[in-house]
Amino acid sequence: MATDSFIIKNGRIINNNSVVDMIGDVYVRKNEIISVGVPINTDCHDNGNVAVFDASQCLILSGLIDLHVHAYEYATPLGINIDKYCLARGVTTVVDAGSSGACTFPGLKKFIAERSETRLLCFLHIASHGLAAAGCSGFGAGGECDHLNQVDVNACTTTIAANQDAIVGVKVRLSADVADNGKHEEEVYRRALTAARKCNVPLMVHHTMSTIPVQDLAGRNGLSCPGNLDAGDVYTHTFHGYASSIIDPVSKTVLPAIHNAQKRGVIFDVGHGQGSFSWTAAEIGAKENFWPDTISTDMHSGNIHGPVYDLNLVMSRFLHLGMPLSKIISAVTSTPARVIGRTKTLGSLEVGREADITVLKIVDCDIILEDCQGQVRNIKKRFHPVAVWKSGRMFPIVNIDNCPNEKSRCNGVNEWDKLKVKDENKPSSL
Repeated sequence: MATDSFIIKNGRIINNNSVVDMIGDVYVRKNEIISVGVPINTDCHDNGNVAVFDASQCLILSGLIDLHVHAYEYATPLGINIDKYCLARGVTTVVDAGSSGACTFPGLKKFIAERSETRLLCFLHIASHGLAAAGCSGFGAGGECDHLNQVDVNACTTTIAANQDAIVGVKVRLSADVADNGKHEEEVYRRALTAARKCNVPLMVHHTMSTIPVQDLAGRNGLSCPGNLDAGDVYTHTFHGYASSIIDPVSKTVLPAIHNAQKRGVIFDVGHGQGSFSWTAAEIGAKENFWPDTISTDMHSGNIHGPVYDLNLVMSRFLHLGMPLSKIISAVTSTPARVIGRTKTLGSLEVGREADITVLKIVDCDIILEDCQGQVRNIKKRFHPVAVWKSGRMFPIVNIDNCPNEKSRCNGVNEWDKLKVKDENKPSSL
């Protein structure tokens, strides 16, 4: 669409901020949303020089937001090309989850954010070097918090204060193997909490196989996760099945501490990743009507060809689980916008705003879709990206051509025995 004006017609507009769910049109002129919902006669606008996109049988949404990706391509082993794997799949804004720390953030900003079409914001890692080395990124032993001299609260808070346009919060990983076999976890957690509170920004916590308990326990110096999190903080990797799961492996129910934290406003984020989504855990949550507040991918170099693939397929998993459509849409638009403090500019189709718009279609399918440990479910419907505009400019959609990926599923099976929450029978690795 080469003209300055375009109309997206006849689609189902779902706009949760203003409680809109209707068939209608969205009219854009020179990157600004002019009207939402009202049917438009193209001959009466811009002297008829207006492009038309027919969105019949489709959803018209505010540009999708992925709250958890790893975007520091080339500088970290996890980094991906966000224009290729996010914008080309309908995601207009991504939030990097701790790939950079205070010492490495300038490179993320200059070489990735400023050179990408996709809007990039970030959670700053409490470790000054972020996830700069392979051992610090899940591909080997050792971690970013093995040495406390790298966990500098002052460096973190100073960097955030100087870059409020780009940094939306603090990130910490609570896993024993990234903090000298757990020796430093408590202190790292305290420092991350301190940095976030000093800057009045949310803390995103990765909590898997950790020495920090889920439930409040005596003798742990008052530390638990999500017990120490405040309203607006983010608990990511919600549905993993390893130790530190939100699921009690004996009763097969969501732990009371989790329900209580969500009630007080802690944000539970999917953060699917390479190891952090279990069909079993998510199904237990669904039975209790425990749904994620935000749906994100944790997309990185190790999962773009499965088991994640893209944000649409992560959303499709929750459609399969029975999560209401309105909640799914909120979880990739208005809620992540609120988490990152961008509700005035992102997450909702509003007159006068910059035109970030995604068109999706829910299509019938018959896919055997894996989780992170090779457990599969038969998906009958999925979200399919149809069109995307970022800042009023249309970008091409590139659809997935390698899903399902049997190699990805078989690789996941190798981790199945480590799970605490899992299906009764081990999936085949053949």
